[in-house]
Amino acid sequence: MNERELLQDCLRRLNRTGIAYYLTGSMASNYWGIPRTTHDLDFVVQLPPSAIPRIIQEFSGDFYIEEAAVRAVYQPPHQFNAIDTRSALKVDFWLPKPEPFDREMLKRRVPVMLFGESAWVATAEDVILHKLIWNRISPSDRQLGDAAGVVAVQAQALDKNYLKQWALELKLVSELEQLLSGKIRPKQT
Repeated sequence: MNERELLQDCLRRLNRTGIAYYLTGSMASNYWGIPRTTHDLDFVVQLPPSAIPRIIQEFSGDFYIEEAAVRAVYQPPHQFNAIDTRSALKVDFWLPKPEPFDREMLKRRVPVMLFGESAWVATAEDVILHKLIWNRISPSDRQLGDAAGVVAVQAQALDKNYLKQWALELKLVSELEQLLSGKIRPKQT
């Protein structure tokens, strides 16, 4: 099973659970920007305790998923994962933080079709900002390259006012200015 097949499989499973989710991370930046190889999937899930049995049921069988880890998602780091036993690829599930930006990302997610599957994905602007946040937490050329790839592909379609508003609030003004001015460029393959 490759990354695309895993994504399709996870989307089908998540859609069956009926929980609110969106694709984020490198797969979301691949959707909006310049694709690169990735070895995991990242989803933000709105997971009320009553939905835990549904997500465990959907990801049992072909995935290694620990019920205790899923139930512990309400404690830091607010994350659990499922390992695909067919490929050893990892799927990370994160709860949205109770912060304004995270609530906005969930509210702004958009429905798309990915490889024939219905999906919810973070907007291009939110992917850029999220990549900048992650770069601040753990500096990486990958995070900046992903963000620059989204800027390069989406260019004129981006809501620059939204980006600037949140960059100010998130204290990412300098990084965003570098991205929008082309000082941070996508990685060349």
